[in-house]
Amino acid sequence: IAVFIAFGAGALGCKLRQIIGQAKKHPSLIPLFVFTGAGGTGAALFVMRLALFNPDVSWDRKNNPEPWNKLGPNDQYKFYSVNVDYSKLKKEGPDF
Repeated sequence: IAVFIAFGAGALGCKLRQIIGQAKKHPSLIPLFVFTGAGGTGAALFVMRLALFNPDVSWDRKNNPEPWNKLGPNDQYKFYSVNVDYSKLKKEGPDF
């Protein structure tokens, strides 16, 4: 595993040097690299958010097998909600 990590870090450094060299030769490519990097970073952060904070994902099946049942009506689990004010919602339905 350590050999793979060392090889991966070396390959990443080589790619980074290649990108910087291309940016020096062609400055008009800098916005392309910036927006591509920002998009990749945003996608990685969103997937990480889904994996860690989504109520549909259960990492601890032994102590919390159904985390979606612990959500109250005021918990906002969507990333962005246009029309709904979650602080004013009331519970509908029985407790499980």
